This record gives sequence, C-alpha cells and structure tokens, in this order.
Amino acid sequence: MPFPPLRTFKDEQEYESYYITKYCLRPIVTFDNIPVYFHKRDFQHIFFESVKSKDDTFSTDRAERIDWIEYTLKDPNAKLRVGWIGKKKTYDRSRRVAIIAGDYVVIILLNKTQTRANILTAYVADNSIAKILGSPVW
Repeated sequence: MPFPPLRTFKDEQEYESYYITKYCLRPIVTFDNIPVYFHKRDFQHIFFESVKSKDDTFSTDRAERIDWIEYTLKDPNAKLRVGWIGKKKTYDRSRRVAIIAGDYVVIILLNKTQTRANILTAYVADNSIAKILGSPVW
C-alpha cells in the first residue's frame, strides 16, 4: 500500500467536510479486523492543538496528514503500543497506539471485548515519541 501524500485544502471547513465523508460514514477496518468508528465531534480533537485552552487552534500539520489515519490503521507493519492515561498515571490496554513513519501516531479506544473501537486522536509525536515507543507492546 503506497504511503499517502499530504493533503492540502483551502481551509478548515474543507478538511472537515473531507473528514466526514472519508471517516464518519462507515468504519475503517484495521489490518487485524477491528472496525474503528469516527464521529463528526472528533474532528475538533483530532485536528486541533492546545495552545491556551483545550483544542483551540486548528493544526494544518495534523490536517495535512488526514489520509495517514486510515493508512496507519490498516498497516500491519505499524508499531503497536499500549496507551497511557496521564490522569491515572497508568497504561490501559483499551487504548492502542499505532505508530508509522517514525513518529506519527493514531490512538484508538477499544471496547471491552476489543472487537470494535473509536478514534481518539492522531498526530506527529515529535516531542513524545521516545516515551511512546517505551510503552508496553500491545
């Protein structure tokens, strides 16, 4: 599967429209057959960064990689790690982190039976990739 190029749209609204069409109408199925569901409300968290308050600044850097989310979820060679819950200061096997391209991560939240999931976020983890890679293998 060829690595997707960066996608450039003119504004945030075009990225949101593309996101809804590509991700919200049907789940993306991972390489190991877990359907991952996306909701319109997730757009804010996935494509915005915290600057002064929670998720308040649209991130072109994140948005240009919009197609990388599907690619990462479907890549059987992605590195998989157990997610971290900062507030609880513990690893949680219901959170799966998939890593490609050295530092691009997609985090999903699995249900109790690990048969389906919801997207949590996706971003370039340039400052935290060493810590993420040090997490337990999922």
